Parts: sequence; structure tokens; C-alpha cells
Amino acid sequence: MKQILQSFKTGATTLEEVPAPMVNENSLLIKSSLSLVSLGTERMLVEFGKASLISKARQQPEKIAQVLDKIKSEGLVPTLEAVFSKLEQPLPLGYCNVGKVVAVGKGVSGFAIGDRVASNGQHAEYVCVPEKLVAKIPDDVTDEAATFTVIGSIGLQGIRLLSPTFGETIVVIGLGLIGLLSAQLLLANGCRVVGVDVDSSKCALAEKWGILTVNPARGSDPVKFVLSITNEIGADGVLITASSKSQDIIAQAAGMSRKRGRIVLVGVVGLHINRSDFYEKELTFQVSCSYGPGRYDESYETFGRDYPLSYVRWTEKRNFESVLSALGNGQLNVNDLITEIVDLQDYLSIYDNIGQSPSIASILKYNQNQTKIDTIVKVCDRHFEARKGVIGIIGAGNFTKMTMLPVLKKISADVKMIASSGGVTGTSLAKKYSISYSTSDYHKLIDDSDIDIVMITTRHNSHAKLIMESLKRGKHVFVEKPVALNHSELERIVESLQTKSKYANTSLMVGYNRRFSPHIQAIKQVIGATPDPININATMNAGFVPGNVWVHDLKIGGGRIIGEACHYIDLCVFLTGSAVKSVCMNAMGKSPAENTDNASIMLKFENGSHAVINYFSNGAKAYSKERVEVFSQERVFVVDNFRKTQGFGVKSFNNVKTKIDKGHKAQFQRYLTRIKEGGSPLIPIAEIMNVAEASFAAIQSLKEKRWVDIKN
Repeated sequence: MKQILQSFKTGATTLEEVPAPMVNENSLLIKSSLSLVSLGTERMLVEFGKASLISKARQQPEKIAQVLDKIKSEGLVPTLEAVFSKLEQPLPLGYCNVGKVVAVGKGVSGFAIGDRVASNGQHAEYVCVPEKLVAKIPDDVTDEAATFTVIGSIGLQGIRLLSPTFGETIVVIGLGLIGLLSAQLLLANGCRVVGVDVDSSKCALAEKWGILTVNPARGSDPVKFVLSITNEIGADGVLITASSKSQDIIAQAAGMSRKRGRIVLVGVVGLHINRSDFYEKELTFQVSCSYGPGRYDESYETFGRDYPLSYVRWTEKRNFESVLSALGNGQLNVNDLITEIVDLQDYLSIYDNIGQSPSIASILKYNQNQTKIDTIVKVCDRHFEARKGVIGIIGAGNFTKMTMLPVLKKISADVKMIASSGGVTGTSLAKKYSISYSTSDYHKLIDDSDIDIVMITTRHNSHAKLIMESLKRGKHVFVEKPVALNHSELERIVESLQTKSKYANTSLMVGYNRRFSPHIQAIKQVIGATPDPININATMNAGFVPGNVWVHDLKIGGGRIIGEACHYIDLCVFLTGSAVKSVCMNAMGKSPAENTDNASIMLKFENGSHAVINYFSNGAKAYSKERVEVFSQERVFVVDNFRKTQGFGVKSFNNVKTKIDKGHKAQFQRYLTRIKEGGSPLIPIAEIMNVAEASFAAIQSLKEKRWVDIKN
């Protein structure tokens, strides 16, 4: 299918061929009919993309501090590589889509194939949208009018926060698309509405609907105008829908407000607030968030858990439905707003002039003769017949993009296909790394006869399922940690490995890369494969991750101990040459939750070794992220952030100095060699299972406040 993408690196807007998305749980697959171009929002994105690197940095000063901290802890080159990789990721444009439902996902009710719907889908021929971001279009609303549903909801949410009452005077600053829609909704609410804009044509259009207007570009003073028509009282409320860097707008809003007036920001303006302006009038100021309650809440949007209507009257979905109702009963006039309707392939007629165009609303029209849903696209022509070690990658997130693919390219690995849920990120990476195919349907990947290695880098809750499906199809499996999130998943994986079939040569490898680092290998060479009991003190300065990020969700990410600290459990198993015997974990806080990310894990090993893993998220980013200390026979080895390793009390030990090297390259090199040439697994299955069991035991220990033994 075709989709409009924008480059953050160059600002170029392109129409790309990408796989159509698969329908997800709690979602709908929609075939697009029309989509509205949000000229304000999309113009900002295009202009940001075209800006120089220095200009981009100036627009995001908070990012500069993060970059400087990363340089201190990881070095200049890795930091620059991360920044440029981020900029290379294409951004799908659009969020005002109209189309027909072609597939209904599990868990969705109230929709059927063929329903006309409005959603926040992108500019693409097919879109997969969570059910809570989709609303049915009434019969009396045209597709063209329905494209205004989502953008109208942005203005409506700002109005709901403003809480206008019948007869109040409300000022709308900025008569762009959102401003004009908001002004009409305020009129329908019984308010006297004043519109402020520097565009005479937009003011004239607003006046046609009965809105008072003032144009500062013609010498009018908005503050004096509002005071004059309100007998010097001032406006009851001000809705700012403008997009401007000016600091004057917020000052004008305060100046035209009455005592105890309300100001709500929907647009983007300079926010240098003069305290006295707000203090003397006791003004309230609030920023509106997108379409309404539920926005950016994964529980609501992704998992479809609605807010009870009696407690949250207006969610984003209910706002969509309200706008559609207003369109149906004539309270919203959008026909006057439509400047042009262009075919999708002529998209550049809109985007090439997006900064200078006088258009108010531009609509893209999609080819309705397209009936085939292609979930795979060919990116480049390469042949892999009769080769060993041909790779298919499921997952196109940060690890794949920042670590896995750059390393696989360096070692000239054969990657035939990459699967990503939406198709966009996978296709982008396929083009960059000369991968033959991109797909949104991972089944096409694991069913491909050329592919004998499936590498899994998806969210943690899908690992066990994908491992078992891949093993059943006779593939070698490499999974980026963790292997599983609970005992049940682990047991089923073991059963899959033990099942005898015609695919007797399948294998499982987990990406515990640190044991392959030259820093760890140097220590292991000195202490030996099965050393006498040793002590290990390992600290991971993991960094803060907001609580609403999926890694903290126990059902999706498993929490950071199971999901990330398992790396260090494996490292300790490797260094001790022994299995974990028992585990005890203590965490910060009076009553720590099991998804803690500030904890100390104590490990006892079968051979008498002992280890302490400190996994902390409350440290400084400028400090080294990882530190490992090994104590053995009056010798001490210290690994500092996998850049420098020193030995103390060790004869003829050569200190190791590298760029950050956590062993990824060595891991993939050795793994591919083992697959091609045969031999025992790089990490024995018993060790993989022991590490997983130890991570589960850590959580159990925290719950039960005791040491937990592991059955090996």
C-alpha cells in the first residue's frame, strides 16, 4: 500500500510503498477513502525536518542536556550515531482519516465490516486504529465532512476545559482550521464569540457565521477591542488555537480577560508568562491535551478499557461522536473550509506549498479500486537459496535499529526479511540495510523456506509465543531477552525444545551479549571456566523510565528485573561457571511493588560463589551506566561501563580499553558461525532456563520476603 512519510532528517515528504498493517486486538483495519491534511501541525513537522541540526537542537533544549550526559557516559561517537539514527526514522503523517472497516480485531464490539468510520488514522491506503479512536459516521454526514471529526475534537476538548456558559464572551485567538471549528462550536453553545487572526480571508469567513473578528495586521488592538465590546469587563474565556513562537499572545490573552477569567491553550505559542498579568486578575491557565481524556493512555487506547461515563463524561471517542453529531445537525459548517480535494498521488501539490499555501483544509482522496491488501513488499533483489544462516527479524524497535542491524551489517550477515507491526519502521530499515523484504505479517517470515534463523526483538510478552511458533517451523531462534515472563511460558518453551520431530536441529539462543564482551572474556580467561568460589558486585545505573512505559507493565514487559536485570544474572552465571542456587531481592521503598526498578538482588551459586546485583534507576545519567567487580583469590577485576577493565593483584593481566563493547558483535559472529558449522549451543539451554528461573525467583523473594531456592 501507499503511505505518506516525512523525514525528520531532511524534511522531505514522500509517498512510499509499505506493507499494509495487520488488524490487531482491540483495533479495526480500515480502508481509507479520504484524509484531511492538518496544515498547522503537519507544517510544523515539515519545517522542523527541513531545519539544520543546530536549529533542531535549539528547538529542543531539553534534548541537549540528554545528549551531553550520554556523551559523558558512553562517548561522542556512539552518541552521534544514536542521534542520527533517531533522525533517520520516518514519521507517518496524518491523523484525520475516513474509510470503511475491512477487518475487526479480537475484543472489538459495535463495529462490522463495511461500516463507514472516522478515526485518527494516518495518510495511508489502509490503517489499523484502536477501537477507542474510531467512531461510526452517521448516514447524514458525508465522507468529506467526516474528515473534520478528529481535528474538531481537538478544539472541542479545549472548549470543554474552558467550560463556557450561555451568554459568555469567548475569544478565539487564531482562526486556522481548529480555531474556525472551535468558534462555530462556541456559537452553538450560546456564546458571543470573538475571533482574532492576521488573515483577512479567515476573518471574513468567520464573520459570515456571525463571529466578531479583529485583525491585528490592520492596526486593530485585540485587547482594546475585547474590552470595548464588554464594557471594560473583559472576556470570560480565551481559547488560544494559534501556532506562533511569539510571547505576545499569552500576554494579550491575559490583558483581554476579565477578573478570574479562564485561558486554555490548544495551539503552540511562546509561554513566557508575566506573573503580574495573572496575579492581579487571578486568571486560570490550562493546556489542553489533544482529543480528550484517554489520549496517550495505553490502557484506554491500546487495551480498550473505557472510562465509566458517569465519572468521565467526555472521552476522546465520545468527543469524536459529538463532533459527528454537530456535523449531522448543521451546527458545524465545514463545506466552506474545504479548499481542495486532491488524489493521493498528487500529494506534493499540498506539501510543496504547505508553508505558504492560503488553504484552510486540504483533503486527500484514495483510490477505491485498490482491493488487494499486501502485507509484504519487496525492497531489494537478493537471492538466498541453499544458504545457511539466513536471517528473518521480527521487530523493528530501538534494539533492532540501534544495535542489531548495524552489527549484522558489519559482519556481513544475510538478512532476508524484517517484520514490523505497522510496516513503516521495518520498510525504512529494510531500505537502509538492503533487506530483501518488509512485512507486517510475521507468519510470512517464519514460513519462508530460505530463512533458517528467526531473530525476535518484539515486546517481551510476545517472546514465548514467537519462540514456540518458530521452533515448530524448524527455525533456529535468537530472542533478545527475556526468554519468557513466567513459569508457564518457560515450561511450554522447554516442551517445544524437547518435542521430537523432523526439525531435530532447531536451537534456542537468548541475547545475553555481555558474556561475549572482550572485557568479560579477559576476566574469564584468568579465573577459568570453573573457578573456585568468587564474589561479584555488579551495578547497573539503568536510568529512569516513566511508570507508564510498557516495560513496567507486568503483563507486557514483565517489569525491569525480569526484562533487563536478567542480563546481569546471566553474566554472573557465566563468570562463576555455576548455576544459581537461591535468590533474595530487596527493593527501595517501604512497600516496594513487584515491578520495582530500584533493587538489590543476592545470588547464591551451586559452587559456593556469591553475587550482588544492584539494579538502580535513580542515578545520574552522566555516571557510568554499568560497573562489574569480581573478587577472586586476592585478585580484583573492575569493568567500567565496558570501556575499561583493570586487574588488581593479577600478574601479567593486560588492562582492556575499548569503545563501549558489550559483546554484541562477538555474540552475533559466534552465533552465526555456530549455526553454519554446527556444534553445541553458545549458551546451554540449562543456563538459559536457570537465568529465567532466577529472575522469577527474585520477584517471588520480594513478595514473600525470603530467600527462594531454584530447582535445577
